[in-house]
Amino acid sequence: MGSYIVRRLLQTIPVILGVVVVNFLLLQLAPGDLATVLAGEAGGAPKEYIDQLRARFGHDQPVYVQLFNYIKNLLVLDLGYSFRQSAPVLELLLMRLGPTLLLMGSTLVVSLGLGVLMGLLAALWVRTWKDHVISVAAVIVYATPLFWVGLMLVLVFSIWLDWFPTSGMENVVAFHEGWNRVVDIAHHLVLPTITLSLFYLALYARLMRASMLEQRGLDYVTTARAKGQTDRKITTRHVFRNALLPVVTMAGVQTGGLLGGSVVVEAIFAWPGLGQLAYQSLFARDYNLLLGIFFMSAVLVVIVNLIVDVIYVFLDPRIRIG
Repeated sequence: MGSYIVRRLLQTIPVILGVVVVNFLLLQLAPGDLATVLAGEAGGAPKEYIDQLRARFGHDQPVYVQLFNYIKNLLVLDLGYSFRQSAPVLELLLMRLGPTLLLMGSTLVVSLGLGVLMGLLAALWVRTWKDHVISVAAVIVYATPLFWVGLMLVLVFSIWLDWFPTSGMENVVAFHEGWNRVVDIAHHLVLPTITLSLFYLALYARLMRASMLEQRGLDYVTTARAKGQTDRKITTRHVFRNALLPVVTMAGVQTGGLLGGSVVVEAIFAWPGLGQLAYQSLFARDYNLLLGIFFMSAVLVVIVNLIVDVIYVFLDPRIRIG
């Protein structure tokens, strides 16, 4: 297993390098740069001053030279300097990485747990009113925009009922410590997690239901029944594990979408994560910070997909490490 993980990590290096190159070239195509934005905020500036700013930021060099220098610095984990934030990019990313991982982790736990449970129950109650209720609810939730769900949750549970805070990660003026701070962060985490989880919960529920029904119609289930095994034993020991495989695959694939969705959710709830930082850096034309966020996101997606591959080996004994 150790050599397998090392081999997979080595295989991901070209993938991450390709993502870095594509993101760098795409940002070069975007109109405007940090120098023009700073000049515009100052009410205008002569061309000579703008050229000096571009030279200071390294934007006066050819694109291929900038790309080569960026990759060379990336090899030593030097992600550059954010002139807008006046801080190294890596330092800013590490400050925001914790809240993003907390939101992503809680979202994966809630969406996968409830989605798999709902899909399992819908498959067991197939063609009954309970199955119809779960299926219709999943379709409605899947079609509802994330930003609308977030705003409605804030309106109902924060403003009308005053059960949860409207924004932020914690109440900084309360100076909580220890378990009190953990409870406070968990209290702030409820609404963002629900908002981001609903879409993926509906997706996993529908996928789990279809996978369960497909597995229950295969030959090995008929053989198990012929051997005298009960339906409960067949479902728990065989069908459920095999039905989980496409759900786990989708969870790994959706990690990138989860990071994209967190941009909207973090903007609504002012959650201090990478999504909100990306939103701010985009309008500020802080390309060094944006490239660092893209690089960090690519690394997270690669790590999650590696974890999915390892989980595959434990879920399905037919899969062997070659």
